Amino acid sequence: MSDSHSTSKLDDCRLITLDTNHHENGNLSVVENAGGFAFTVKRVYYIYDVPGGAERGGHSHYRCHRFIVAVSGSFDVVIDDGVERRTVTLNRSNIGLHVVPGVWIELNNFSSGSVCLSLASELYDADDYVRDYQKFLLLTKNKRQ
Repeated sequence: MSDSHSTSKLDDCRLITLDTNHHENGNLSVVENAGGFAFTVKRVYYIYDVPGGAERGGHSHYRCHRFIVAVSGSFDVVIDDGVERRTVTLNRSNIGLHVVPGVWIELNNFSSGSVCLSLASELYDADDYVRDYQKFLLLTKNKRQ
């Protein structure tokens, strides 16, 4: 597998404001594979009806980039590179967070009616996930030395 866990940093993750067409009858935000988006989108999924107090995520990836947007409501994304943890609140439907491979994420603090849209650079592959935080810490150990 890739060494993304040993090289990725929180500063590699960034908020991206989507191109938005403003109209008096509603706005339209656009994500296109062409035109400078950070990666080619191969998979799109969304999370909704999250019960109060529930958390999602709790994993990192070896290869998969993700772009996460609160298309409705709000939620927090906790990102962790093995050295530093940071919480990013997503609450605007035209601003998303690009999360690079090798960064652990947790999603929590979902508002009622929130919808989390995720665009992924890879098709689902169970072998691309690190779901155990202790294993994640082992993979990122060199960053703490």
